[in-house]
Amino acid sequence: MKTVAVVGAGVIGLSWARLFVEHGLTVRITDPRADLAEVVPDGVQIASTVAEAVRDADFVQENGPENLEFKKTLFAELVREAPQHALLLSSSSAIPSTAFTEGIDGSRVLIGHPFNPPHVIPLVEVVPGQQTSEESVTRAVEFYRSLGRTPVVERKEIPGFVGNRLQAALSREAAYLVEQGVVTPADLDAVVTNSLGLRWATVGPFLGAHLGGGPGGYRHLATHIGKSMRGLELGTPSQDPERLIEAVEDAYGSSTYSALAETRDRKQLAVLTALEEN
Repeated sequence: MKTVAVVGAGVIGLSWARLFVEHGLTVRITDPRADLAEVVPDGVQIASTVAEAVRDADFVQENGPENLEFKKTLFAELVREAPQHALLLSSSSAIPSTAFTEGIDGSRVLIGHPFNPPHVIPLVEVVPGQQTSEESVTRAVEFYRSLGRTPVVERKEIPGFVGNRLQAALSREAAYLVEQGVVTPADLDAVVTNSLGLRWATVGPFLGAHLGGGPGGYRHLATHIGKSMRGLELGTPSQDPERLIEAVEDAYGSSTYSALAETRDRKQLAVLTALEEN
């Protein structure tokens, strides 16, 4: 893998481009946005069309709109224009690749879903479609590992994959608790960052629960404390998010996006450094 094409220069695409170029790859990026030249990372080449971006690529990372028909059209073009050996990965947050590869050769098409921002957060969910070859899965995993990422192969397609489904479940309850006046957005964030966030950064939900059961492990937790937890009724947030949007804006709207993102990235890198050292 020497040449990478990044299709789509939104937040995710630009972050991927930064990661790729930092690892010494030749990177070409394409996007119809008028300010593309102003926002691309140093060292990234700009291509005026998708065909130009992928013409000699070994690896393509697509970051277009989360729209099924758009991806169908785009991946038909990628399959047609990219070299036969090139892997074609989508950063899709929820749409499995089988949904947009009907009628085309999908043997080298699969999901490579990152968590924002991919140049900082290690996880990449690698999700093959029904047509994806095992060789393509292996090559994608090896490539992401070469970039210092942590690829996790998911062997069954499901909308939203794993990470976003977990995130959606927590986000729904978080929204409900704020809407009900139980807690403010800032205080809910404090609850997570000072409890679950710290724990899950080191052990994850299942190992955390196994340790929470003491010497009896997960079995003890499930048969004792787990009984009361299973009885909790989780809430359903309202279908009108306006009040919630206003509450979050009240909590964080006084700070700029760039300042908040810089603080987030600095703290996340500190956590990753600490984990690597231990």
